[in-house]
Amino acid sequence: MHSWNDNAPIYQQLADHLATQLLDGTPPEGDALPSVRNLASRYLINPLTVSRALQALVDTGLVESRRGMGMYVRPGARERLLQTERERFLQEEWPLLRARLQRLGLGANDLNWGTQ
Repeated sequence: MHSWNDNAPIYQQLADHLATQLLDGTPPEGDALPSVRNLASRYLINPLTVSRALQALVDTGLVESRRGMGMYVRPGARERLLQTERERFLQEEWPLLRARLQRLGLGANDLNWGTQ
């Protein structure tokens, strides 16, 4: 189950969550997304909210609606998402992260790249 917050409308949070899954390759390009009813049941939200989230993904060109068949991941969706997320990270998140690292006196050697 997913927990929602008050920072954005639930449909937008769901659209973002589904986009993250698409970025991870689930479902693969060309495959169908789960149905509105399935998603509503899975996330315990109103089907209209799910429909609005899916429409947001259609509007961004990540999925397409096939009449009578459902929503499908469009070819190139993952690459488009990857490009958008990289740009957003470099423009919005990285400057804040870099400034925080500098304030804390942390450098690349302190971050243990590749180890978890």
